Amino acid sequence: MGRAFEYRKARKLKRWGNMSKTFTKIGKEITIAIKAGGPDPSSNSRFRILLQNAKAANMPKDTIERAIKKATNKDEGNYSEIVYEGYGPYGVAILVETATDNPVRTVANVRSYFAKYDGALGTSGCVDYLFEHKCNFKVNEKPGVNIDDLELELIDYGAQEIFKDEEGIINIYGEFESFGSIQRYIEENEYEMVSAEFERIPMETKELNEEQMQKIDKLLGRFEEDDDVTNVFHNIK
Repeated sequence: MGRAFEYRKARKLKRWGNMSKTFTKIGKEITIAIKAGGPDPSSNSRFRILLQNAKAANMPKDTIERAIKKATNKDEGNYSEIVYEGYGPYGVAILVETATDNPVRTVANVRSYFAKYDGALGTSGCVDYLFEHKCNFKVNEKPGVNIDDLELELIDYGAQEIFKDEEGIINIYGEFESFGSIQRYIEENEYEMVSAEFERIPMETKELNEEQMQKIDKLLGRFEEDDDVTNVFHNIK
């Protein structure tokens, strides 16, 4: 199991277990996907994936339907997906992904969180280069399929790392740009999709002591409590 898995495992132990936050995030992503590609999942591959993610998160059906209705209501405002970059205390690089209907409010909040905990909001590109942008698919095993053979096939579709996690689910990592081709292979070969998402994995990590981590955790907590924030990535070991 490679670096991507170890990073993801550590992230899963953080605060994203908050179900209401997860539902809000997926709901916004559904709204964005439908506004961009329409409400028919058969022709909107991103929407199709998000329905799988909602199912994996046990998202209530009425919550999904509200997100769809919001996307198809012409009177509703649009969400903008904006990534903010900056440094926290001790030189920790932080990427904050947001989906917002009020960018002025969101940037003000993000800037204030950085400032309160001795960090600073930076300019676009200031820390992005420190992270690899990856796509991650989780699929159930198919009887009779050897994971090594699967890896050899998927390399041609942009996959870089394939392994079974502790729950027996097959994880497929690839470059950000390979999302569409990997998704097409999974669907055409009738693998049962569990979820799919994008991740930013640090190429090098920074080790902090316990006291420093307490301060960083407070900053990360403020980001993750903000309803406009969909993901927070950092380079802490």
